[in-house]
Amino acid sequence: MVGGYPLGQWIAEQRRAYAAGVPEAGRVAELEKLGMVWSEQEAAWADGIAVAKEYRRGTWALPPSDHCSVGGASHWGLGEEHLRGSAQGAGEREAARGQPPRPFGAMTEARRDEPDAIDPGWCPVWDTGWQRCYRLVHNHVQAGGTLPTATGDVIIQGEDLGRWVTAQRYGREQLQPVQQWILENTLKVTPAEEDERPVKQTQDTKRAGNLAAARQFHTREGHLRVPRKHVEHLETETGPTGRQGGAEGPVVVKLGTWLDNVRKRAAKLPEQRRTDLDQLGMCW
Repeated sequence: MVGGYPLGQWIAEQRRAYAAGVPEAGRVAELEKLGMVWSEQEAAWADGIAVAKEYRRGTWALPPSDHCSVGGASHWGLGEEHLRGSAQGAGEREAARGQPPRPFGAMTEARRDEPDAIDPGWCPVWDTGWQRCYRLVHNHVQAGGTLPTATGDVIIQGEDLGRWVTAQRYGREQLQPVQQWILENTLKVTPAEEDERPVKQTQDTKRAGNLAAARQFHTREGHLRVPRKHVEHLETETGPTGRQGGAEGPVVVKLGTWLDNVRKRAAKLPEQRRTDLDQLGMCW
């Protein structure tokens, strides 16, 4: 209501009349001089594209689906999936089921061209989070940076690009052929060789490592009263920063947690395991 007049209702009636082709050209011109928006959906689309362009200028890529919002008071949800769903034929699927289309319907080619011009990879068939990290890595390399290959090497917009590249090398089998081609031909990211892959630990090797950590602690401290949150850096043949199964970083054992769990299962432990810990002064 404006001054007691139902202005919103009146504007809605003008929109309905405009859609039906009823208003006179003079009235249409008068309303358009006042900035009349005949289609709220078209106006919302135009505003969203404007915000997307602004977002893209600062980030190099449109956001994944879990991105909450950008912009001022309007808080545009650029990551919302209804646009991507429309682009991938959601409207067509609904029509086939005899259901009314979503507000944006099946995206027209002209409408899809607009986000394509902002970010060609905005609507991939795979996870948009993967596409975002790829674009960040690609732009980093294109800008003269070296390909990040280790965790923590390069962090951009909260994304650990070294961790991401490493995950692609070790998880190549889970990627689609197109993704594999993209990585190899644009970033020169090759799959990890067999000798690079971590050796899968068995329960026996894990227990042996835990016991070795307990012995190391006992040798250094003279007892086995280990705090609950204590983490033991296990020395190996390659020193205190030795690698376990080809993985980077020191070999660490959550010794306090392991001993607490052992106490809880004390009644079921094999005799030899109890003996090994008793020799270190285990407090059951």
